[in-house]
Amino acid sequence: ARIYPNNEFSEINTYEQLLELDRDSDHLDNEAIEIIQSTFSVDKNEIHDIKTLKKGMTNRSFIFSCKNKRYIMRIPGEGTDELINREHEYEVYKTIKDYHVGEEILYFNRENGFKITKFIDDARNCNAQNWDEVKKCMQFLKKFHNLKLKVSHEFNLIEQVNFYEGLRKSNSMYDDYDSTKKNILELYRFINECKPEYCLTHIDANPDNFIIKSDNKILLIDWEYAGMQDPHLDIAMFGIYSLYNEDEMDKLIDIYFDGKCDLKDKAKIYSYIAISGLLWSNWCEYKRELGVDFGEYSLRQYRYAKDYYRKAKLLMGEINNE
Repeated sequence: ARIYPNNEFSEINTYEQLLELDRDSDHLDNEAIEIIQSTFSVDKNEIHDIKTLKKGMTNRSFIFSCKNKRYIMRIPGEGTDELINREHEYEVYKTIKDYHVGEEILYFNRENGFKITKFIDDARNCNAQNWDEVKKCMQFLKKFHNLKLKVSHEFNLIEQVNFYEGLRKSNSMYDDYDSTKKNILELYRFINECKPEYCLTHIDANPDNFIIKSDNKILLIDWEYAGMQDPHLDIAMFGIYSLYNEDEMDKLIDIYFDGKCDLKDKAKIYSYIAISGLLWSNWCEYKRELGVDFGEYSLRQYRYAKDYYRKAKLLMGEINNE
């Protein structure tokens, strides 16, 4: 081994340490940092306390401090440019801005999806196993749905399933995928027969996107998948992201409907659970080809597609026998 004394090298673990050691380093040239400099009119040495947030399933984000305040920078993840229409996302944020239901946007790039928002101090994500928190989030979600906001684009479930299929470069890893999809199309026909009323729906309504502030007020963040849809789809999405079992799913539905969900709506939500399971299973398969593997989560989503097809069909049979 070649031995060096301690005073001849420095260990670098953070952006700020590199900045202190060599402010002319090419490694400091970073698009995200340049955006922060431009947005806040600061030099790069005024950007502090950079910490990576837990990596999301769609994006990568980090917290930073500037002018004695904390912010979050979102950087789109692998393959996101194929998955997300940033013009649509921008329209959604414009639509909800005056209703104060989402995060406060300070910078948004409609071309690449970079986004800066204010960091919310003393806040937490919804715990899907804390039913008091789940109830508050469902009440918030229902209140938002009742606003019946409109945007110009729709989130079409089957079109999205087909879209993610098309992004895959190989056949599904599941041998019975074709028969599962055939069953899903049957459920989609049932949903259309129910003639659901569309409004702006979050689509990505998972517990991590519900932020509970210190004053117990709730915000719903990350609206990149949002569009016109049946608001009952958000209930299904919350349940499958939480990996709920059937009892927990039923409890969630009862909370949203105050215990007054009729069989037809329940069968419709079960159908959404099945279709959404296939949708996100395809999404996971595409991300897997990009080197991002979600392991058991992907398999659980596919199981929702199969299991809730059967559950929805049983409820549909009960409806026909009434």
